Amino acid sequence: MCGIAGLIDPKRSRDEGLAIVGRMGAAMVHRGPDDEGVAALTGATIGMRRLAIFDPANGQQPMRTPDGRLTLVFNGAIYNYRELRAELAATWSFRTECDTEVLLAAYARWGGECVRRLRGMFAFAVWNESERTLFLARDPLGIKPLYYRHDGATLAFASELNALLAGGTFAPSIDPGSVNDYLGWLAVPAPRTIYYDVLSLEPGQCATFASGQLNLRATWNFSGIPSDIPVCRSATEFTAELRRRLDDTIRAHVLADVPVGAFLSGGLDSTAVVGLMTRATGARLRTFSVVFDEAGYSEANAAAATARHFGTDHTAALVTGADVARDLDGIVAGLDQPSGDGINTYYASRAAHARGVKVALSGLGGDELFGGYPSFSQVPRLARWLPAWRAVPAGLRTTIVTRLNRGDTRRRKLGDILSHATSRQEIAALQRRVFSDGTRASLLTDDARTQIPDQSPFHPRLHELTADLASAGDFELASGWELRTYMTDVLLRDSDAMSMRHSLELRVPFVDRPLIEWLWRQPAEFKSTPAHPKSALAAAVGDLLPPGLADRPKRGFTMPFAVWMKRDLRPFLDDTFTAASVGRSGLFEPAVVQQLWRGFLAQDDVREWSRVWSLAMMLAFVNRSRG
Repeated sequence: MCGIAGLIDPKRSRDEGLAIVGRMGAAMVHRGPDDEGVAALTGATIGMRRLAIFDPANGQQPMRTPDGRLTLVFNGAIYNYRELRAELAATWSFRTECDTEVLLAAYARWGGECVRRLRGMFAFAVWNESERTLFLARDPLGIKPLYYRHDGATLAFASELNALLAGGTFAPSIDPGSVNDYLGWLAVPAPRTIYYDVLSLEPGQCATFASGQLNLRATWNFSGIPSDIPVCRSATEFTAELRRRLDDTIRAHVLADVPVGAFLSGGLDSTAVVGLMTRATGARLRTFSVVFDEAGYSEANAAAATARHFGTDHTAALVTGADVARDLDGIVAGLDQPSGDGINTYYASRAAHARGVKVALSGLGGDELFGGYPSFSQVPRLARWLPAWRAVPAGLRTTIVTRLNRGDTRRRKLGDILSHATSRQEIAALQRRVFSDGTRASLLTDDARTQIPDQSPFHPRLHELTADLASAGDFELASGWELRTYMTDVLLRDSDAMSMRHSLELRVPFVDRPLIEWLWRQPAEFKSTPAHPKSALAAAVGDLLPPGLADRPKRGFTMPFAVWMKRDLRPFLDDTFTAASVGRSGLFEPAVVQQLWRGFLAQDDVREWSRVWSLAMMLAFVNRSRG
């Protein structure tokens, strides 16, 4: 795990390039406190900060081929590096035992096509000295980030936006269109970022930069999943094969030359991961959970019982509202894009780092693969009713939607979908929307609204995913949307940012390309049943689970923000929502923002807190960035 950075600018002197990339690396010390390196090449400078996981004594980067033609910087982990090493050994004399050298050898042999052979999480860059070209790639599911700025003749890239800014080659400017996207989806969906003219490489995408031209191409999508994957003929066969594949992904993800632990909430996903890890390693694991004084939110008892069941060395990190209030400046400073999520990962990662763990596994991805979200039932149900709804007279539809929009958060979301959706794809594209069109428009100033080119109510990936998921069944449609939007743009991005703040490599074994591709081709009825979400996962690991866990109702992890925002966090929020603070942002209407805040304080809709908190975090981010 590392932070990588680079600048391709033939007009810069060697010393200028080293200074710029040096500043970018210094801004990412937390991503790689173990080592650093910078290479000055012909018209290019690339560098890295290393968190040493495989072969810690070796594997320094940037890493070059023996002939000096290729130079690599790499962030992530290649889980099948041993298999690839064996395949490449006939043409490459390996000097280290790390995955970085295997990746370099793979690129030297197969070029950009090597990404199709990689199993892991990665973002990497390769400079070709003889051709004066740069190759960039990001893993298929977007576990590792990679940002870039291309202004024609030059290209800068880094693992974090803050690192790009630290280079000092451009003056950042907040993009109102990205702010509008954030209000809609709790994140800025790739390829855009919060800043004008700074982009994110999309999941499963690679790029080649040559002579000032940047060419992008996709290397993975759902429609390209092989169709010849064997399909299970019975639920019994499926359960047995799923267990075999879960064992396989855990064995791959626990590979490391440093201590490995796990996040343990007490729910099915993390319990399955810990149980499979215990079986795979035969060692006593270190596990970590975040717990609260507020009993209605805390899973302390469930996590502790699960830890006892597996005999883990368990740490329960108590987090209070006062803790979050105290640490908030540091949390906001560590974000390279605004987020209303991820604080639980921040504290769990801090606890793991304090116990000497450098790698931790998480159950993230279980809901997206096994039907754990309401979207898996809501999208097909709404799609079935949609023709009848569209046949209702327009005036009556308007009246019904108006009444829904006066209700609580759940009713307003339903009203939003009924107002706009005309197909199941459009229903899926609205499932995760936070603020409706009307609310977003009222929150933003007139000047900000005029700078927003796309006023569509739908997620920016609607057209892309409509084409990619055209032949998908209802289950796969919901899964694909969750994987490509909420998981990628919110969960994975925030998990990377918050874990790396504490120099922790966070691995997500459910977000594993071979596992996902196999599951994609299996019958939907085997993967989940409407009455029992994630029943397939529970059946596959049933022999490992603590008694009663499989029958426990699903309970989404939620921190007590609805309580803290009216108590410990209220001074921060009162200050953030003052007319002066809102006005300083230059983006939001103070009166509308304050009305939203007062409305939250006056009512008890526990689902409303995330909207108010996400807006506060955006304001705090913007005001901090503007000094």
